[in-house]
Amino acid sequence: MNDPNQSLADRLDQAHYVAEPDLVTTLSLMGSLGRPLLVEGEAGVGKTEIGKVLAEIHDCPLIRLQCYDGLDASTAVYEWNYSHQLLSIKLMENDVESLQQKEASIFNEAFLLERPLLSAIRQDTSPVLLIDEIDRTDEAFEAFLLELLSDFQISIPEIGTISARSRPMVILTSNGTRELSDALRRRCLYYFMEYPDFEKELRIIHARLPGVGNRLAMQVAGFVQKIRKLELRKQPGVAETLDWASALMGYGIEEITATEFIIQTARTCLLKTRDDLSAVSNTEVARIIEAVS
Repeated sequence: MNDPNQSLADRLDQAHYVAEPDLVTTLSLMGSLGRPLLVEGEAGVGKTEIGKVLAEIHDCPLIRLQCYDGLDASTAVYEWNYSHQLLSIKLMENDVESLQQKEASIFNEAFLLERPLLSAIRQDTSPVLLIDEIDRTDEAFEAFLLELLSDFQISIPEIGTISARSRPMVILTSNGTRELSDALRRRCLYYFMEYPDFEKELRIIHARLPGVGNRLAMQVAGFVQKIRKLELRKQPGVAETLDWASALMGYGIEEITATEFIIQTARTCLLKTRDDLSAVSNTEVARIIEAVS
C-alpha cells in the first residue's frame, strides 16, 4: 500500500520545508477532513511558516490576519466605507425614494470593505487563511470566530449571512500567552511545535540555504542548540539561525572561530533583548564557539 502522505511530504521537500512525519500526517488530515489546524509552540519555532508553505505548495493566495490585543470585527472581518456612504447620502438628498430604499442603497456590497476573514471566504478558489497569534485576542473575538470555523460563514447585520464560495484552509497559531477555549479547540485539529533538535535544524539550514557548506551549517546549528540551553528572555528561533548562517555566508565565512567579528555577528543575529545581551558575554559566546569547533 502506498503511503498516502508521501505526495504531500514530497511537495513540502520541494518547497524546502522540513516537516516531521507527524506534521505531514496532520496536514494531510487537515485537507481530507476540511478542519482548521491549531498550531501551538514557543515564538520562533516556525508556526507561521506552515501557512506560508501551504499557500506555496497549493499555489493559492495566503490571507493573513495578524492578531493583537483589541482586535475587533471591523478590523478582522469588514467595515463600511463611511466616506463613500456619506457622499452617496448627500447625492440622494433630493431623491424621492423612501428611507428604507435609501438605506438599502448605501448598505450593499458596493460600500463594503473586505478585511481578511471576509476576503478569505469570498475567494473563488480555496486560499490559506493564517490567523496568527490568536492567543493575543480576547475571549469575545475568539467566540466570534466560532461561526467562521464551524460553518465557514459570516453574518453581516445589514446584508445577511455570507457563506464561503470555497472553504479556506485555516491555520491558527498560538504562543500560549493565554489559554484558548475548549469550544475553539474542539473545532480544530491540533499540533504542538517545538524548537528543532540538532539534526532537524541542520536539515533546515541546508534546505533554506542550499549554498551553505556542511562545516558551517553544523557549527551554526550546534551553536544555536547550546545558546537555547541558557536562561534567556527570548530564545533564538529558526529565523534567527538562518539569519546568522546567511550573514556568515555573505561574508565568505566557511567556518566559525572565536574572532571578535564572528562573536559580534552571533550576538547581533541571535540575541534580541537587552537582558539577553547582558546575560551572554563575549567570553561566553567565545566558549560556545570553541565547543562546536
